[in-house]
This record gives sequence, C-alpha cells and structure tokens, in this order.
Amino acid sequence: MQTTERKKQFGQYLARLRRDARLSQRALADRLCTVSGVASVTRNEVSRWERGDRVPGAWLPALATVLGARLETLEAAAAYARGETAGRLPGAFATLAELLPPGDPLEPLSARTGRRIGPDTVAGLAGRVHGLRLADDVLAGGDLIGPAFRELGSAVTLHREASYDEATGRQLLVQIGELGQIAGWIASDAGEHEQAEQAYRLGISAARQAGDGVLVANLAGSLGYQLSNTGRELEGVDLAEAAVTEAGPDAPPKTRALFFDRVAWARTRAGQAHAQAAMRALGQAHEALSEDGGPEAPDWAYWVSRDELEVMDARVFTELRRPLRAVPLLRSVLTRYDATHARELALYLSWLAVAYADANEPEEAAATAARMFDLSADVASDRTSERGRLVLRRLADFDDVPEVRAVLAEHPVS
Repeated sequence: MQTTERKKQFGQYLARLRRDARLSQRALADRLCTVSGVASVTRNEVSRWERGDRVPGAWLPALATVLGARLETLEAAAAYARGETAGRLPGAFATLAELLPPGDPLEPLSARTGRRIGPDTVAGLAGRVHGLRLADDVLAGGDLIGPAFRELGSAVTLHREASYDEATGRQLLVQIGELGQIAGWIASDAGEHEQAEQAYRLGISAARQAGDGVLVANLAGSLGYQLSNTGRELEGVDLAEAAVTEAGPDAPPKTRALFFDRVAWARTRAGQAHAQAAMRALGQAHEALSEDGGPEAPDWAYWVSRDELEVMDARVFTELRRPLRAVPLLRSVLTRYDATHARELALYLSWLAVAYADANEPEEAAATAARMFDLSADVASDRTSERGRLVLRRLADFDDVPEVRAVLAEHPVS
C-alpha cells in the first residue's frame, strides 16, 4: 500500500478516536495546547492530520493523553502511516478477509453445528441491514465501517453454520447480498477501496445464488461506480451497463432509474468522447422514474427520487463543463437538505463550488467552498476529503481574488 493511502488510513483512525472522545477538531486543538503548554496547534493542523496530509510526531504523547489512547498504539500507527513498518494500521478495522472463513465463504458446512433459524431471524437481520442504510444517510464511512463489516461476517457465519429450509436460505442470501452492497458503499466512502470491492463481489455471489437479478445489478452498479471514481473508468462503464442488462426492462422503475444514472456517471468519467452517451443515460433515468406501474421497488431503493436524479444531472453537467445548467439544479437541491446530512451537503457544495469556478464566479466559488469545509470538518469520508482537494485545486486558478486567497490560506492545497 502506498504511503499516501497509509496516511489517509491514519487520519481516519485519528478522527475516529477524536469522535469517540466527543471532541470537535477545534476542541482537540485547544486541549492539546493546554496539555502540552505550547499554544501552536490549530484546528487546521488537526484537519491536516485527519485528511492524511501530515502525520503528527512530537504531538503523539499529548494526543494519547487527550484521546485516552495508548501511546504505543499511536506511535505504531504513525510509523505505519510513514511507511516505516509493514502489516496494517494498528487499531484499524478488521479486513473482510479476517472476518470471513477461508475458502468460499458462502459454501455451507457439510455438518452444520448451529441452531435452526426461520423467517424471524432473517427479518431481524433485514432490519439491521436497513438500519445501516439509514445510518449511512447521516454518518460517514469512517464511522460505520466497523459495524457494517462485523454484521456481514456474522451473516456469512449464520449462512454456513445454521440450518434452515430452502426459502429461509434464499432470503438469508438476499440479506448477505444487501449487506455486501451497503458494507461496500461504506468502505468505499472510508477510502477502503479493496475492502469495498471484496464486499461487493461477495454480495454479487450471494445475490446470484438467491436468484435476485435486480440486487445483482445494484451490486454490480455500485462496484462500477467505485471503479469510475478510482481510475478504472472503462471498467466502470462496462459494469454500469452490465447492471442495466442484468436488471432487464421489467425491473422496478426506481431501480432502473438508478442504474441508468450510474451509466451516465460512468460515461461522464470516461471522458468527453462519452458525453452524448452520458446525456442519453440521464434522459433514460428520468423516463424510468416517470413510468407508472411496474413492480414495487425493494427497500434498498428508498432514497431514489427526482431530487437525487437532479443531483446526478448537475454532477454530470459540472464534469462536462456546463456550469450554467449545473448551478441552478444544485442551488435548488441544496435547499432541500438539512444539516443532519453533512456529508451529502458537503459533497453537493463541492460540485457547486466547481461549477461557479467554471462559470468564472470565483467569489461565489470561494464562499461555497468555505461553507463546504465548515460542514465537512468532522466528517470521516474519503470521498468528501477528495472532493475538497479537487475544489482547492480548481480555486487555485483564481488565487489573485482576495476571497479565494482566504480559503486557500485556511485550507492549503495538498
């Protein structure tokens, strides 16, 4: 693993310790100054540590004191982040491979030793899966990755060791598929892309065994979305379009709208040569959502709405450098989100900031970026951090504008 990724992991680890101590970044900086007797740590410095821009050295003893952590663990984690040791980040979350049995994790044991389960057990699992989805609406990946992967590991163990009838077994596989999707999404948001891909592929296997083609499509599209955002754009296009085919024309309209939206994004990320295909997919997504009748959408599609399609429209327009179309959509959508959705608000503000910059409105871009950074200061989301870096790089083109200079001074471009 590259040192940059290790530093990001350390930053997420440090942010989790801070949140567990119920401290804001500013409060942590103030406590560090009090404990050390040196008034030289600012909120911005804490933010740099948590973004992975820097790894604290001399401040580790004070951090251990303030956060209630073992100094030896913090020192080992910092050494790992600097590339001085191998293995994995001490104190970080267990990887999926460590939580699952060797071999095919979905292969039931020949002699099952666990209890017999029925529909009520699977219904309880389904409730916890949906609870994770709802938590993801207001919490970031760094906050949820541990519980999500433990739940996924427990569900796989239940599938292997418990006894059940055929119908219960199928529904259990469906829940493992849904867990694979939400755990993969959470891991991706936390910047753990390898773990996310493993979770998505496990979920695809479970959904296929359950015969749930629409769920297979959701997992494949989710993995395609990650690939599109991590330098594997053409693979992302292939998976996004395969998801549409997998789901078929008779899939619930909401899910088809989602799958077309992912095609639009994958095509956009693949470059200007794909622009027309991206615009066509946006239109297909709106058409699908407008369809009357059809099968009822599964619970996991609860969030797909006209607002969400408009967000994707605006993101595509921004990527394709069409800010006059993106800005009104984003401004409208942002009025419908409250502060409990800090990650989403910060992400949407990042698109708006870039769109303002593309429209040659640097003062508006700077004001929007400042609001974005305020919202995302305590959000343990790799996606949000990466978007923040992109916004700063875009603002750097206007560093002669006082408002932009102020933002760049507070949040140096990494």
